[in-house]
Amino acid sequence: MNAIVKLYSTKSGEIFKFLQHFSKDISSIDDDLLWQKNYKNPIEIADIISALLENDYDINMWISLDKDVFINVTEHNADDIIRYLFERYPY
Repeated sequence: MNAIVKLYSTKSGEIFKFLQHFSKDISSIDDDLLWQKNYKNPIEIADIISALLENDYDINMWISLDKDVFINVTEHNADDIIRYLFERYPY
């Protein structure tokens, strides 16, 4: 199973602005208030978690590492989640 990252925002254009800051490869997104990406390598999620927390965007992030289980990423649990990613997927 691929790991999933979902971004939600109530502010139009906020996700696009964040994604452009995070990755210069983003030219457009289909939905202003929702974005989802599947990752074959769950370790890659650590980068987007860090980028979201280092910046002040009105965005909620949810990640899934197991089928049908989503975890809300907050400033309070982000470090633990990143640490867990490297422990669970040491490759």
